[in-house]
Amino acid sequence: MKKMLRFFVLLLVVLGIAAGVGMWKVRQLANSHLAIKQETIFTLKAGTGRLALGSQLYEEKLINRPRVFQWLLKVEPELANFKAGTYRFNPQMTVRDMLKLLASGKEAQFPIRFVEGMRLSDWLTQLREAPYIKHTLKDDGYATVAEALKLEHPDWVEGWFFPDTWLYTANTSDIALLKRAHERMKKVVQETWDGKAEGLPYKTQNDLVTMASVVEKETAVANERDRVSSVFINRLRIGMRLQTDPTVIYGMGDSYNGKLSRKDLETPTPYNTYVISGLPPGPIAIPSAASLQAAAHPAKTPYLYFVADGKGGHTFNTNLASHNQAVQVYIKALKDKNGQ
Repeated sequence: MKKMLRFFVLLLVVLGIAAGVGMWKVRQLANSHLAIKQETIFTLKAGTGRLALGSQLYEEKLINRPRVFQWLLKVEPELANFKAGTYRFNPQMTVRDMLKLLASGKEAQFPIRFVEGMRLSDWLTQLREAPYIKHTLKDDGYATVAEALKLEHPDWVEGWFFPDTWLYTANTSDIALLKRAHERMKKVVQETWDGKAEGLPYKTQNDLVTMASVVEKETAVANERDRVSSVFINRLRIGMRLQTDPTVIYGMGDSYNGKLSRKDLETPTPYNTYVISGLPPGPIAIPSAASLQAAAHPAKTPYLYFVADGKGGHTFNTNLASHNQAVQVYIKALKDKNGQ
């Protein structure tokens, strides 16, 4: 009888020690950092259970004790309520931190930067190359985009997307991102249109966006935008052609090789403002909010000309003679810069 009692006492002691060691291992794993040295993107598929999660974490070398991991989920069941999604793990995370993140459903956010001054076609290329985006557009044609977004004005495509850094989660569709950018641009354009100066030669909001796109391509200097806008507004008012190179380049499409020749300036296209009068038929790039404001509130100036000054800005003039002198100054500055 005494031997049996001793046996049970010894067994209880052994079991107690084993349980203590087991709990120690569980706590140690829970508080240990993930087995990674850099940020890691982890995707958990829908329907993944406890065993499958442990196996996946082990296979992807995020944890090194899958059995102890299962004990942890049993000891702390609140950590087992993980949600499917794509998550961002970092080396500072403990296993418990990771499980809390999986339970929160706070998926990783990925940035995509749509830059002002670019064309929509450039943005569509970015979308094709961006990670974790669900591609649903059959092609990158503007008509395809207009149809997919059900645009109110199917021909108002170029220029009608707001430039910004947009965040998205995995499996966000290309159309969903474009829709967000389009809705934001519509709102900004409407607000700009409602607050624009009186007497501007715009018939539609697309005219405003078109002018803003030209301003965007002509200068990157913030305090020049309203003056550049004033030059084009002044020209429109007196029936003078805009004669702006970026419109020629846009009209040339893929045939543009980085340089403009006199022949290019003389070759008619719907966008060649050396040949056509008035604004081009639509935007030539995606304008910033600042360029929209400049188009809506041009400075009150007598200027009809401007040319680069070789220092990053432009020289503005009221007459052709002074403009030609400024052109010569610019040419000399270029030669001096190139050591010619």
